[in-house]
Amino acid sequence: MSHAIRSVAVFCGSRPGTDPVHEAAARALGTALAEAGLTLVYGGGGVGLMGTVAEAAIAAGGRVLGVIPEFLTRLERPSPAVAELEVTTSMHSRKTRMYELSDAFIALSGGLGTIDELVETITWRQLGLHAKPIIILDIAGWARPFLALVEHLIAAGFVAPEGRGWFQVAPDVPAAMALLRDSATPVEAAPATRL
Repeated sequence: MSHAIRSVAVFCGSRPGTDPVHEAAARALGTALAEAGLTLVYGGGGVGLMGTVAEAAIAAGGRVLGVIPEFLTRLERPSPAVAELEVTTSMHSRKTRMYELSDAFIALSGGLGTIDELVETITWRQLGLHAKPIIILDIAGWARPFLALVEHLIAAGFVAPEGRGWFQVAPDVPAAMALLRDSATPVEAAPATRL
């Protein structure tokens, strides 16, 4: 299975976080995706890091696809600048649609929803359902506790050691973009690994 990366789903927070470095990274990522000619697929909200990454991509001339459940349209207020917005019936259908629209995934800083989206995408990779690149953007150490948990699960025998290869980690936006470029021709999906 060989294909170009044309669209990237970005999982990130509906809050900006307390450290402005996260918002700066969201802005840099949106700009970098647009400048690379990659479509941004994101959670559709106009608030927090979601809003920042989308607005930056639009400002840089990029294409942005938002996917949001109907009930969240009142809480996360989609930006009127996002011309392509799909409204789904549930969180599950939102995640499925984001997966379908994307050739790769980047997890930027965020909360429980971001972790949920990231873990589900890694799990699908573990099961051999896809070979799409997954990149964790570890801004200011945001992902270190999650990465430590993965190591703990491997040490405890609950995750196979090859689990370390189901995703990649980048310390900043330029490194994440380099990983995307290097992943432009994904390998075949690995055979399903025993859970």
